[in-house]
This record gives sequence, structure tokens and C-alpha cells, in this order.
Amino acid sequence: MKRETRQSGSRGREQAAERACIIDAAYRVLAASEGASASVGDILAEAGLSTRAFYRHFGSKDDLVLAMFRRDTDRVMAELQSSIASAPTPEDALRRFVDGTLHLAADRRRRQRVLVMTSEQAMRARGYAAERARSQAGQEAVVALVLEQGRDGGAFPWAKDPGADARAICALVRQAFDEQISGAANVSAQESADRVVDFALRALGASPGGTDAVTAARPERAESR
Repeated sequence: MKRETRQSGSRGREQAAERACIIDAAYRVLAASEGASASVGDILAEAGLSTRAFYRHFGSKDDLVLAMFRRDTDRVMAELQSSIASAPTPEDALRRFVDGTLHLAADRRRRQRVLVMTSEQAMRARGYAAERARSQAGQEAVVALVLEQGRDGGAFPWAKDPGADARAICALVRQAFDEQISGAANVSAQESADRVVDFALRALGASPGGTDAVTAARPERAESR
């Protein structure tokens, strides 16, 4: 029984490694073509794997693209939630969310991955819009919880509807993020983050002293993975 369990665990690790190999190869192929095109054959040639290996994990290229998108967004969300959870105040938690999101565009490696996952090839995948909506809803839920805690604790007295306020703040963050990614922004990611946070905190009724303290206590960002 123990031997069977060990064998099963070994197979599981091998399959997980094989799946990750295909996903990583897909990133490289899409990045090399600047998101223009990537066939299953191109991806498998890059990965050094067979067609059978591909279909063990994915029903189609669209499924692969969605898995890539989901892996990246879930990883980013986990990092943001971990950072937010250790924030000493709601103001700092909100800043960590905005800083963490916008600095994805300033990190060269992560910026490249964002460009791949927002390329024409990726966005054509069946189910992409729904997956992106799922990711946005998750971000809004995290921010709404921060606003609710801030309202209940008195830090955000004007946050009368945390859900609606979170959607508005996240829309502003997405706009600033898109400007950074596209190169349309005329300020740095940090300055853009500072502007978003300043606007949001004033709209939420945070005290001026609190906003200054948040800026001064800005945490160092974790190194990109």
C-alpha cells in the first residue's frame, strides 16, 4: 500500500512538472512572437514533448491559455493578499494593493508576462473574457474587505458602500495599470500608484495625517519571482 502511494505521488509530481513545462514553453513561444501566434506544435517543440503529453493536460490551446492566465493571476492575488494581511492599518493595506498591482508593470520579467497574457492571441481564447472577469471580481472583493474594515474602524468614514467603492478604485487602478503597460503613462509606476492612493484615501475620508503616514511607511516590495 505504501509503495503504491509513493508511486502515485511520484506520478503526480511528474505530471505537474510536465504541465508546468508546457505552460512555460507557451510563454516563451508567445513572447518570441510578441503574442502574434503560437501553434500547439510550436509549443510542444519548445517544450520537447509529444502531442499526447499536451492532451493529457489540456483539451485545446484555448484551455492552455486560460491555464496560463489563471496561474499568473492567482499567484499575483496570493502575493497581494499576503502583503495586505500584514498591513498595520487599512490605509496601508490599500496602498499595498495599489503598489503591488502597478509595480507589476515596472518589473521587466512580469511586464513581459502581462504583455503575453493581454496579446491578441491570448484574448482570442474561448473563455478569456470570463476568466478575466473572475480575476477582476477577486481583486474587487479583496479591496471591498479592506474598505469595510476601514469603515468599521473609523479610518474610512465615507466608505458607505464598500463594494461599489472597491469597484471604482479597482477601475482606476486598472486604467493606471493599462497606461503603464502600454507606455501611455507620463509618470512612473510609483508616482501613478501615489496618485491613485491619494485620490482614493481622500474619497474615503481618511485623515490627512493618516495618508502621510501611509506614504512614509510604504513597505518594500518582494522581489519578483
